[in-house]
Amino acid sequence: MENKLKCICAGVLPFLGMIHSVSANENPNSKEEHRPNILFILSDDHTSQTWGIYGGILADYAQNQHIRRLANEGITLDNCFCTNSLSTPSRASILTGRYSHQNGVYTLEDSLDVTLPTLAKVLQKAGYHTGLVGKWHLKSQPQGFDYYSVFHDQGEYRDPTFKNSNDPWPGQRNFGERIHGFSTDIVTEKAIRWMKEQDKNQPFLMCCHFKATHEPYDFPERMRHLYDGVTFPEPENFLDWGPETNGRTFQGQPLEDMIRRWHTASEDPDRWWCRYPELPFSAKGMNRTAARKAAYQKLIRDYLRCGATVDDNIGKLLDALDEMGIADNTIVIYVSDQGYFLGEHGFFDKRMFYEEAARMPFVIRYPRELPAGKRLNDLILNVDFASTLADFAGIEAPEGAQGRSFRDNLRGKTPADWRKSIYYRYWTQHKIRPAHIGIRTDRYKLMFLYGDKLNMTGSEDYVSQPSWEFYDLQKDPKENHNAYHDKEYTEIIRRMKKEMLRLRQETGDTDANSQRMQEILRKEGLAE
Repeated sequence: MENKLKCICAGVLPFLGMIHSVSANENPNSKEEHRPNILFILSDDHTSQTWGIYGGILADYAQNQHIRRLANEGITLDNCFCTNSLSTPSRASILTGRYSHQNGVYTLEDSLDVTLPTLAKVLQKAGYHTGLVGKWHLKSQPQGFDYYSVFHDQGEYRDPTFKNSNDPWPGQRNFGERIHGFSTDIVTEKAIRWMKEQDKNQPFLMCCHFKATHEPYDFPERMRHLYDGVTFPEPENFLDWGPETNGRTFQGQPLEDMIRRWHTASEDPDRWWCRYPELPFSAKGMNRTAARKAAYQKLIRDYLRCGATVDDNIGKLLDALDEMGIADNTIVIYVSDQGYFLGEHGFFDKRMFYEEAARMPFVIRYPRELPAGKRLNDLILNVDFASTLADFAGIEAPEGAQGRSFRDNLRGKTPADWRKSIYYRYWTQHKIRPAHIGIRTDRYKLMFLYGDKLNMTGSEDYVSQPSWEFYDLQKDPKENHNAYHDKEYTEIIRRMKKEMLRLRQETGDTDANSQRMQEILRKEGLAE
């Protein structure tokens, strides 16, 4: 009898354990425990060419052990793009999940409407602790954050000023808490301190936003001798001197403008808006090729030292999650708000719908759900971020979000109806960088440079002649030849124009209220 009881107990107890386990999993409190923390690390202009995980001529020079760790332990996005390659608009799209024409942030001069639904607001409402540290750059007071400590405007690399949530909002005045040190280090320290202070029974969102690697590409003293004596390789199209070289239809912002800035700041640092490291610099007396080469070497040396500081601090953030014992249940994203030209086409800066500027390097790690060491080729947009993180948190995306969750894509289950093309629009008009619309598929890219400010803030009155550019990214990945007039692509370009019209309708960017734009579109056969 005793042996029979033992056998019955041996069979019943595991069954009872299973019942207990099922009940626990169905308990709402248990579900709450598994909602992931989110550490969203955002840099400015930290372009994929210098991450070291996307290849390229600078890959072997990048100090990237912690970015590499994230990539090895998570997923790298190979085709992630912004919808407007400019800091303020891109950040607005990340938060709202909306394109510029839907969130009202078109240019650097625009402010985010505080009434708009955002990722921070929906997570806060769902019980997340929400924090924001570093570069905000959206002018209006941050909303949806329990805690914030943000730079005024662009912020400063050295001894930055922070506007804090426990103080009255000073508006556009550069007023707040001045902290001695280097901004990237300080932002990291603030983010870690806040995460450690949170109640572990509730999940958190920490938006850790660096100023780096934005111009003036500064770095702390510990990075000063990194790359001493190194001569960096140049891009293949580095000596592209203008439209006549490759058939492009705009001037762009050449490295010669960087030389002008350094000359001005060398003569009188107070005459320029930022403080560049290691001046004076002079290219006087050099021929144009030698001057461009000298400027490139300084730019890359400064930029990579600035980027190395970001990687250093990503390591500190990852170590902090390990020390807190929450790494497995924390989504970590590191992404740049857009890309940047580093001598390609002879350019610096961003804005244009060329690959270097529009691509957003992106890595995500979430050990509890996502595989390690994978890469995703699907076309992803910054308007998708809010929907994706809301999906992970088990809540609805912000109202009005136009993006789509790519959570299934990350798990290797890309929906059959996932997008095959993306829509882009840069709204600021300057002679050297005209306002333009672009679309891209996995192989082809079409750009319409309409070249008119259309009442956009921060624009010049100069009106450019409308023009087109087309690139076969399979045959010409560096976009060295504008193939718009090549007869072999006539039918493809016709289909791409049709797709551009479809995407304009789908995203609601029809310029229906702009008589001037309708005139331009009619002349090009693009009127809806």
